Amino acid sequence: MRATYRKFGILTILLVYLLILVGGIVRSTGSGMGCPDWPKCFGQWVPPTDVSELPVDYKTIFEVQGKEIADFNAFHTWTEYINRLIGVLIGFAVFVTFVLSFGFFKTDRRVFYLSLFAFLLVGFQGWLGSVVVATDLHPFIITLHMLLAIVIVGVLIYTVMRAHDEVLVFEDLLRPSNISWVLIVALLFTIIQIVLGTQVREAIDIVAKKLGESARETWVESLGIEFYIHRSFSWVLVAINVWLWLQVRRNTTSERSPFRFWTFWLMVVLGLEFLTGIGLGYLGFPAYLQPLHLLFGTAIFGFQFVLLLLLYYDKLVSRKMA
Repeated sequence: MRATYRKFGILTILLVYLLILVGGIVRSTGSGMGCPDWPKCFGQWVPPTDVSELPVDYKTIFEVQGKEIADFNAFHTWTEYINRLIGVLIGFAVFVTFVLSFGFFKTDRRVFYLSLFAFLLVGFQGWLGSVVVATDLHPFIITLHMLLAIVIVGVLIYTVMRAHDEVLVFEDLLRPSNISWVLIVALLFTIIQIVLGTQVREAIDIVAKKLGESARETWVESLGIEFYIHRSFSWVLVAINVWLWLQVRRNTTSERSPFRFWTFWLMVVLGLEFLTGIGLGYLGFPAYLQPLHLLFGTAIFGFQFVLLLLLYYDKLVSRKMA
């Protein structure tokens, strides 16, 4: 059961990242109100595919905050509905992970309690999703919804790594302290950049409503200083992560070191994040780049968090602390 827990836990983490990607697609395509009610969609468990399946006065029936909803759009409706289905799938996956954690109850109760905590967080995330709809996509609630997904990822990563049978010891590290301080700073900078990114995203929502989708190429000109801070800070983030990569190369002796492996993929994702950011700024915020930029940004956090846990595995993950 322990091995099954670890494998299923990894699958659950990947599903959460899938939901982050799909959530980004929902937001970038303007599909957030594709289903104006919750948990049903236009009062149905299986949403309509054509406006003819809705009552004539559906705009009034499903009004939000006293305002009539927009014209029915099948693409928006089903994009949001698929997002909800994936959310339900993750709910089941986290529940199964929690059930499997009973196998650790006698030997490491922290795995059990963290799995329960993750399940409760997913339940709260589902409720928060209903608030997003009820508040007509309030930018702050949407941002909180996304940040909570990152918290869930962090809890799951920690729990799955803790569930290993034995404490991992890495003998190829020369000077761990040279890596640790750079890694901690890089992780903090990533969190700051994610928060800055949410501020930019909120500003984009306001600009998009004001100028419309057809004026995407002019959105940058209408954004405030938060956009330029976010863009400039990306260079700081790149610099600190390159320094982290250099420290890992200098302070590990094996080419097959797990630190080198995770740092390599961290740099790959960082490069993709940087490129999508450039594309957003200079190509008029194309909708297909927005969810990718969000996904890569949260993936950077995930890779850095894994590196941090590997570095302090004997202290943070050891079952002796339970």
